[in-house]
Amino acid sequence: MSAEQSQPSENTAGSSPETLSAAGSSDNQKAALEAAEARALEHKDLYMRALAELDNVRKRSAREVEQAHKYAVDRFANDLIGVKDSLELGLNASGSAETLRAGTEATLKLLAKAFERAGLVELIPQGEMFNPELHEAMVTQPSAEHVPNSVLQVVQKGYQLNDRLLRAAKVIVARDDS
Repeated sequence: MSAEQSQPSENTAGSSPETLSAAGSSDNQKAALEAAEARALEHKDLYMRALAELDNVRKRSAREVEQAHKYAVDRFANDLIGVKDSLELGLNASGSAETLRAGTEATLKLLAKAFERAGLVELIPQGEMFNPELHEAMVTQPSAEHVPNSVLQVVQKGYQLNDRLLRAAKVIVARDDS
């Protein structure tokens, strides 16, 4: 043996190459594991924050829907207060029939404006063709002057709220007597 071969080197003193690579690999694995655990904790934290935010959004939405239902008629109610005030003034007023009629007409205009702002539309189908989706035929009547199945007379107005029928118009419908 030569002198170089018989003397152990400083790097390999007391350990074999397999031991050194296993130790280095173990250190790398520990570092990788710690890094992965740190990322996992970070992702868990982000996940928990996202869940909390989702829960807050859900609660806020539920609260807003509840408020919308609770105060949906707020504006319409305020408009009706003016109509009620006008009717009370008319009841307490003493005057001629003309004065009372003018007050009633003004009150009716207030009510019509309140209906319009709320999306409430009157159905007055006089002269139109009968539509069973919007009209309720009270009676049919023979008529030579009118087109068969047209509305001769409106007995009671109908109403729609935002294109949804609230009450069908009650009508008298023309029929052909042939």
